[in-house]
Amino acid sequence: MPDGLLIVVIAGLVATACGLLGPFLVLRRIALLSDAVSHAVLPGIVAVWLVAQTRAPLPVIIGAAAFAVVCVLAIDALRATGLVASDAAIALVFPALFALGVLGITRYAEGIHLDLDSTIYGEIAFVPFDTVQIGGYEVARSGLVLGGVVALNLLLVALLWKELKATTFDPQFGATVRLRPRLLSRLLLVAVAITAVASFDAVGAILVVTLLIVPAATAYLLTDRLVVMVGITVAVGWIGAAAGYAIAIPMDSSIAGAMGLVCALCFALALLLSPKHGVLTRRLRRRRTATATA
Repeated sequence: MPDGLLIVVIAGLVATACGLLGPFLVLRRIALLSDAVSHAVLPGIVAVWLVAQTRAPLPVIIGAAAFAVVCVLAIDALRATGLVASDAAIALVFPALFALGVLGITRYAEGIHLDLDSTIYGEIAFVPFDTVQIGGYEVARSGLVLGGVVALNLLLVALLWKELKATTFDPQFGATVRLRPRLLSRLLLVAVAITAVASFDAVGAILVVTLLIVPAATAYLLTDRLVVMVGITVAVGWIGAAAGYAIAIPMDSSIAGAMGLVCALCFALALLLSPKHGVLTRRLRRRRTATATA
């Protein structure tokens, strides 16, 4: 597979994995959880260095995933008390974990270049060079990992679709009919954490946060049906992956940055032109109404 196509496919796999979960984050108003996870994993990376004296990808992902899960469970526990709103819970937990990681680096890992830039801010242009041998063929390591994440997320959403839908739109109803909304929320948050951590090394934290939030926010403006929203979210992510790569190469600029920018432009178009919620569309509708009643 050509390197350019491989980069687009890897970004598309990230978009698919994120697109299956992003709509639920947006509808539950916890979209910034993905950004929280990208900061909260730092103590896990420091812990791996202290225990194993290594920055190899697999141990780092395991350590980061452990603290990502701690982060989302702590946020969910704070929200469940009813004393702290979702945004406040996120703002309380991830700075504490990030600060713990910074202290760990300052105290135990100073001078070894163990920071966010060198550990979880991946570069998607390097994806074709990180390969493994399978059946005599060179296969991108990121493709295997992200393919597995997509399969797990698809299985989770397919098996728990009705439950996730009910508890997303009406948590109190979900509790009444014993759908266990807290357990479902934690499963969703753990899936988000695993998706984010698995994607960091391949595409970088910024693009992961973008693909978890921006395509879902775009789809939210375009439809009122959840299943359609998920489909549009995944589609916008793939559009961002393909168009972003096509823009970045001739400009010799950041591929991940271009992909994120295309997704942001898709949101801007939806914000302006959405048939039901678009700013320009509503303004035109009001003018037509005023003209008809004049």
